Amino acid sequence: MKLGIVVSSNDPETVWNAFRLGVFALQDGDHVSAFLLGKGVEAESLDSDSFKVTAQMKAFIKSGGVILACGTCLKTRHLEGTQICPVSTMAALYDLINEADKVLSF
Repeated sequence: MKLGIVVSSNDPETVWNAFRLGVFALQDGDHVSAFLLGKGVEAESLDSDSFKVTAQMKAFIKSGGVILACGTCLKTRHLEGTQICPVSTMAALYDLINEADKVLSF
């Protein structure tokens, strides 16, 4: 299955769980892509004692997942893309949605 995950939350627990699900699906043999949109582009800054968001994101990538981040959303927050979350576009989000068998949003 091709799974698309759209993360538009900056709640640490929500984002952590989104990537936990992504890692699980990848380990089960699915193809998974994640797109950070709106507040979701803040994901790398959400680590807390309870929710190691960045560690989950790295596990997601290590398992074969792809993460993209909305360039406009990054720009409005004065952020830049990173190695974990490269800058992307609405066209890439559209492609993710169009190519996925299922799309989940968090």
